[in-house]
Amino acid sequence: MIQDMFDPEFYMGVYETVNRNTKARVLHFGKYRDVAECGPQQEVDLNSPRTTTLERQTFYCVPVPGESVWVKEAYVNANQARVSPSTSYTPSRHKRSYEDDEDMDLQPNKQKDQHAGARQTGGVGGLQWCGEPKRLETEASTGQQLNSLNLSSPFDLNFPLPGEKGPACLVKVYEDWDCFKVNDVFELYGILSVDPVLSIVNNDERDASSLLDPMECTDTAEEQRVHSPPASLVPRIHVVLAQKLQHINPLLPACLNKEESKTFVSSFMSELSPVRAELLGFLTHALLGDSLAAEYLILHLISTVYTRRDVLPLGKFTVNLSGCPRNSTFTEHLYRIIQHLVPASFRLQMTIENMNHLKFIPHKDYTANRLVSGLLQLPSNTSLVIDETLLEQGQLDAPGVHNVTALSNLITWQKVDYDFSYHQMEFPCNINVLITSEGRSLLPADCQIHLQPQLIPPNMEEYMNSLLSAVLPSVLNKFRVYLTLLRFLDYSISDEITKAVEDDFVEMRKNDPQSITADDLHQLLIIARFLSLSAGQTTLSRERWLRAKQLESLRRTRLQQQKCVNGNEL
Repeated sequence: MIQDMFDPEFYMGVYETVNRNTKARVLHFGKYRDVAECGPQQEVDLNSPRTTTLERQTFYCVPVPGESVWVKEAYVNANQARVSPSTSYTPSRHKRSYEDDEDMDLQPNKQKDQHAGARQTGGVGGLQWCGEPKRLETEASTGQQLNSLNLSSPFDLNFPLPGEKGPACLVKVYEDWDCFKVNDVFELYGILSVDPVLSIVNNDERDASSLLDPMECTDTAEEQRVHSPPASLVPRIHVVLAQKLQHINPLLPACLNKEESKTFVSSFMSELSPVRAELLGFLTHALLGDSLAAEYLILHLISTVYTRRDVLPLGKFTVNLSGCPRNSTFTEHLYRIIQHLVPASFRLQMTIENMNHLKFIPHKDYTANRLVSGLLQLPSNTSLVIDETLLEQGQLDAPGVHNVTALSNLITWQKVDYDFSYHQMEFPCNINVLITSEGRSLLPADCQIHLQPQLIPPNMEEYMNSLLSAVLPSVLNKFRVYLTLLRFLDYSISDEITKAVEDDFVEMRKNDPQSITADDLHQLLIIARFLSLSAGQTTLSRERWLRAKQLESLRRTRLQQQKCVNGNEL
């Protein structure tokens, strides 16, 4: 994922070297490399009229935040098959590389922004380098992970989420870099550069560093440190080919619009009904026997912002699952189930301490000239589970209030206002937010569904583990394809159905003006949309509209009953 965009950088596109003895001149191309190439008796003629200065753009990329383990494993397995080891690469070394170095070498290569490029070059690089540099790189990375959230760390990798692993990369782009945006996820193929000379800047050898780039004298020491980290820790990738990804699910074709993907889509759509039925059963068990909550959870998981009208994001469907048992591991295990289904997710434990101390909003550090990441710097279609059951009495300080406001803005407007000190910059997003709480959430939600467990397992962990182990891997993969694919289907409502919905709305208002508002109608249309898509139907039918009304009626009745039981709690 692109975490930050650095300033454009100038490089010698064409340069000339002179042999000191024979005075012979040779032209070189500087593209796709960081350091000018010179033979033993050669030196670069900086005053040559044939020297051409060109421009390239540098992006700072990190592993996709919150990427699920099953996604990482699928990419690692695909690349094990694709990259064949050299004959000098012994099986025992091969095994160590995939087990001991897994976190630092291959899980990072999980990254989507370079999932094939970095994944392959990481593997191939491992085959070509001798053991010692490889070990040094791994040790540097391992040490770094311990301090990944400590901003005073010598090499803060600036990951948005705590506990993330994998290498960051400096990605150098030579053309069409306008289509690269912060928080986009890219698949990159390129040339890996880990030249030790690139690390000179991190020492106090300023004279040596100025040879690399005469312009660097204008940068602050802090900016040099951040923009030129050791290549062993932050490798460079010179991009040859780049593709922005619609999604990061390895079980689907990367681009669903292409002709060759249509066969896959039509084949899967033909067997959609049994997949939906099995998924509904699976989620019903996960929600302790509550099938109504499972219906709404499916709609939530396939929801996506399909367009924006002025500032209003259409298609967002934030669900507040209230009635979650307090002092129980239920919410933790429910999140584990979701992790097994979606490609990227994060569980935010909403404690007073976390709200007061965690950094939610990215901010610009002008001294180091970089964007310091925050928890809400996430790529599209990430599932954010906010666990409010952990909230206790206490005082929110100023940062805590800002963080709550940031969450509310994310939920309501699907945007995060990044802090650039002198002004705020709006970054639109598309994040699925699920709030688990005991009573009604403090945060806004599009829909509140109160959990009605049909059973309370004596051992929650054992119950959830047996539920996961009972699902065949092939069935689990179908669930994963289902939840990703349905986000990208087109949808429309015919004029005939539009007229029927309008008439229905007028009739409901006539019977009881207080029973339904324009906002309620909007929500019903959103539910009907995702209900139709969940059944593989790309147009709204009369049956789906009636089913949406039925679901909403059941949900409201349940909330009303709960109010009567608990007074004003809801």
